[in-house]
Amino acid sequence: MALTLAESAGVCVRPLLRKVTDRATGDVTCVPIPCGSTRESKCPACAAKARRLRMHQCREGWHRTDDPLELLDPAEAELPVPEGAPGDESDTDGAEEEAEEVEGEERRIRSTRRRQDVPDLPRVPMERRTVGRTFRDARTGRVYQPSMFVTVTLPSYGRIVPGRGVPEDPRSYDYRRAALDALHFPKVVDRFWQNLRRVAGYRVQYFASVEPQKRLAPHLHAAIRGAIPRATLRQVARATYVSLWWPPHEVPVHTDPNRMPTWDPTNRRYLHPDTGRPLTSWKQALDRLDDELAIDPATKPAHVVRLGKQIDAKGLLGGTPDADRAVRYLCKYLTKDVASTYAASDGEMDDEYEAHIDRLHAELRYLPCSPSCANWLRFNVEPQNPGPGMVPGRCPSRAHDREHLGLGGRRVLVSRQWTGKTLSEHKADRAEVVRQALEAAGIDPPEARRAAADVLHTDVRPRYVWEDVPLEERDYATVIVASIAEHRRWKAEHEHAKTLAARRAGPPAPVDDRSATSAPGAA
Repeated sequence: MALTLAESAGVCVRPLLRKVTDRATGDVTCVPIPCGSTRESKCPACAAKARRLRMHQCREGWHRTDDPLELLDPAEAELPVPEGAPGDESDTDGAEEEAEEVEGEERRIRSTRRRQDVPDLPRVPMERRTVGRTFRDARTGRVYQPSMFVTVTLPSYGRIVPGRGVPEDPRSYDYRRAALDALHFPKVVDRFWQNLRRVAGYRVQYFASVEPQKRLAPHLHAAIRGAIPRATLRQVARATYVSLWWPPHEVPVHTDPNRMPTWDPTNRRYLHPDTGRPLTSWKQALDRLDDELAIDPATKPAHVVRLGKQIDAKGLLGGTPDADRAVRYLCKYLTKDVASTYAASDGEMDDEYEAHIDRLHAELRYLPCSPSCANWLRFNVEPQNPGPGMVPGRCPSRAHDREHLGLGGRRVLVSRQWTGKTLSEHKADRAEVVRQALEAAGIDPPEARRAAADVLHTDVRPRYVWEDVPLEERDYATVIVASIAEHRRWKAEHEHAKTLAARRAGPPAPVDDRSATSAPGAA
């Protein structure tokens, strides 16, 4: 009953319990700390709170007219960006550079010619700005500064049943390529932003969310500050790719789970189960690949990740209903697990869709996700930085999990000068707004540092002592019910404060809801 009430009231259902002793008064209090989960399946209240925070972060940076670069210290603003990192404006002059970290060595940089089946991108002088261009309405003289909502995705791996997301013919569906593209989707997304900045001619800023399509292929929704021509976006998408210069891993060498490479603690190497010889080390495998490239420059990479042909772009003006809807859509599925994004409200899915998920997960489970992945042992290659206990199919990376389906990293990607604030600073800003509203209504807000560990007593030692609650003393039901009562009281006070503030402010100003692409004089 307590859990049901907590879910309906928006209170954390699995708080961390801590015992706080006030050394000044001797009072002992049990304090519930929200778990902070971003997944609805674990804690609906904390996940919803995290989603609202991300929506606030998106809104604050999307349609800015002031440039966050101007708020930076000049020395900090001019710090060089590492080559190959997001924001790098260097040009490779038709070549592609692949950099990898190798234990005990300098960075391995491999230069190969750019693929001939992708278009070249033009060179544009880079301007030191993050805000977009403005457009003046010739009839009214009003100035507009539109931004973009862009969606990019991955290519097709086979025909899909419309509306259902399952392959028409699972036997011909390229699950291996789908799995590899999902594992390395972050790499091609980083390359997309690098290319877009080079072509757009300014430091394009973005707030992006990575979500699965119905067919379970990841795609990217992005709020981009500034207006970029659709032709440019399509050109950049066609020219963006990432070549994976890894050892071959098409056909596994070791498939019997009872005869996998074994760990030699003396030499700290993995040995072949039949010959007892050390496996090819990661360095040796890359050296062999470099030798092949030196002999034959036409050597193909292990895998190439490319974006799909479909790209959707829409121009939006700040403060319009369309922009607000786009923010909600950007953060719509952030609280969902990848595999259960399109499940019914009761969590059920039809058998064919479950089989599609299982087949994709079976491929993802045994493909290597990084140089240090244990799955390299299946391909007779010793992972980078090997250690005892590595078992193929049990890599600790979340990308192999069924609930993530290749998307084991961050689901929200935010550029450096989006707002110039960290997520913690955005959270503090939201709390300060509530605090000011309560104070304006004559309500004393709760003291934020009422039990902080750095508050000192008269003996210059911490006044409040935080300890873990012993298992036998934990009473989650009582703590959750008390949290619900406190939450309801705080919510009622906040609603009262907002009502008083709305009365003082008067009626809202009319909203200009014209589209950035249909308004007179808009580009």
